[in-house]
Amino acid sequence: MPFARIDLLKGKTAEYRAAVADVVYKGIVDVLKAPEGDRFIVIGEHSPDNLIFDQHFLGWDRSPDFILIQVTSTVGNDKDVKLAFFRYVADELKSKLSVRPDDIMINTVFVDRSDWSFGNGDPWV
Repeated sequence: MPFARIDLLKGKTAEYRAAVADVVYKGIVDVLKAPEGDRFIVIGEHSPDNLIFDQHFLGWDRSPDFILIQVTSTVGNDKDVKLAFFRYVADELKSKLSVRPDDIMINTVFVDRSDWSFGNGDPWV
């Protein structure tokens, strides 16, 4: 069950933020193969002094439109699936929102089912 965090600089419209969340969610369902409706996403907007990133790390050319996406999940933990997810999100953000690929950083974290509680303090096992 995935949980996504999307961090970006303040100033983007609600529609833009919703579109980014929609792309990430569609990738989670269609590529990582999470069940439909498994939509848990937090979007954090930050001032420039609170979203710190190296504009040129590893040769990229990042701008203030930089987006950091982290997905914690129990599904999709296969190298080819992860790579397909990265590609899907980057391609869709470029196509739908004109986000430059250099401005997209994605990180996945995989955990066991026992690491989740979906409510009532009960573990998901």
